[in-house]
Amino acid sequence: MADLFDSGETPAQTGHRPLADRLRPQSLAEVIGQAQVLGPEAPLGVMLANGTLGSLILWGPPGVGKTTIARLLAQQTDLHFVQISAIFTGVPELRKVFEAAKLRRSQGKGTLLFVDEIHRFNKAQQDGFLPHMEDGTILLVGATTENPSFELNAALLSRAQVLVLERLGIADLERLTERAEAALERTLPLDPEARAALLGMADGDGRALLNLIEQVMGWKTDAPLTTEALTKRLMRRAAQYDKSGDGHYNLISALHKSVRGSDPDAALYWFARMLEAGEDPRFLARRLTRMAVEDIGLADPQAQAVCLDGWQTYERLGSPEGELALAQAVIYLALAPKSNAAYVAYKAARDAARRTGSTPPPKHILNAPTKLMEQQGYGAGYAYDHDAPDAFSGQDYFPEGMARPAFYAPVERGFERELKKRADYFARLRKDRG
Repeated sequence: MADLFDSGETPAQTGHRPLADRLRPQSLAEVIGQAQVLGPEAPLGVMLANGTLGSLILWGPPGVGKTTIARLLAQQTDLHFVQISAIFTGVPELRKVFEAAKLRRSQGKGTLLFVDEIHRFNKAQQDGFLPHMEDGTILLVGATTENPSFELNAALLSRAQVLVLERLGIADLERLTERAEAALERTLPLDPEARAALLGMADGDGRALLNLIEQVMGWKTDAPLTTEALTKRLMRRAAQYDKSGDGHYNLISALHKSVRGSDPDAALYWFARMLEAGEDPRFLARRLTRMAVEDIGLADPQAQAVCLDGWQTYERLGSPEGELALAQAVIYLALAPKSNAAYVAYKAARDAARRTGSTPPPKHILNAPTKLMEQQGYGAGYAYDHDAPDAFSGQDYFPEGMARPAFYAPVERGFERELKKRADYFARLRKDRG
C-alpha cells in the first residue's frame, strides 16, 4: 500500500502514532458514514464497480474521511498515491509532482494526486492541473471544506465530479468509539451520560473524537466519570466556523430565514450559534437591520428602530451585556408582521428607472425660476395639492407618455393594512378626479 505522504516511511520509523492514524480504515468498506457517496448505488460505488473512476472534489467538514477515502481509492484502483497540501505547495513543488507522475506513467503506473485544501490554490495554480488531468498523467482528488462553486475554477469543476461528505452523526460516532475501545482493549471510563457528552464534544468530527478518546483513555480513574467530571477535564471542541467561509454564510442564512419564517426560537438558536463561534456582534446588528428593512418593512416600521436601538446599545455596553439587546431585536423581528412589499416596489421602480432613464419629468411639476423656462411651459397647469379637496389634486406625476405603473402593493398585515387603506383611498380619488 502506498504511504500516506509518499515518503516511504514505515509505521515503525515514524514513532508514536496517534489513535486516529492507527484506526484509519484499511478498505472502503470500513469507512464509517458517507453511505451517500460510498454505497453500492452511490457515485463512488458505481464508479468503482464499473472501473470508471474519474477526478473528484471531496467537499465536507473536517474529520469526515476525505483523506482516508482518497488513500483507499488509490489502493483499490492500484494507483500510486501522492498527497500534497495547497498550504505548503508552490509552483516548483507542483512541477516536481507532475514530472514524477509523467515518469511513473511512462513505466505503466498511474498516479492519484490528493490535494488537501485545494481551494487555497489560486486560479493560475488550479489551471495548472488541467493538462495533466486531460492527458491522464494524474487522477486528481481534491479536498475542500469550502463550497467548490465559489472557490474552484469552472474549468477545474467541469473535469471533476463534486462529492459531498457529511459530518458524522451520533450513531457513526458511537461506532467509531466502539472501534477505538476494541483496538485499545478497554472501555471508556465514562458513565452513559458522560459518554454521550463526549460524542457531542466531537461535533461530528471523527478525528476530533478519536483525539478526545485518546486523552480520556490516558486518565487514571477509580470509577466511571460523570458529565460534570468530564467537562472539568476536557474543553468542548470549538465549532467549525470561518468568518469568511461557507459556514459563516450558512449560519447567517439560517438566521435570516428563521426570522423571515417567524420562528423566534430557531432565530435565537442560530444567533447564539454565531456568537458562540466568535462572530462579530456588529455584523449581526447590521444583518438584523437589513432583515427589518427587507422582510418586515412598513408592516412594522418600529422594527428598524428596534434594530438600530439594539445596535447602539451594544456599542455603548459592549459584550456580553450588549448582546442581549441584539437578542431582543432577533425576537422582535421574528414575531413582527412580515412584508416585502416595499422591497419589491423598490426593485420594480429601479427597473423602470433603468428602462426610462432619459425621460424628463412632465413640465407642469417643474419649477420656472426664469422667464425663458416659464415661456417653455415649466410649471404651467400645476395644481397645488393643499388647495384641492382633501389636499389631493390627483395630477399625474409620471413622465408624459408613460403608462402609470403600480409598484407598491401593501399587504393585509400589520401597519401595512393601514397603508393599504390609504393607497386604495388615493387611488379612488385619482380615478374620480381624472
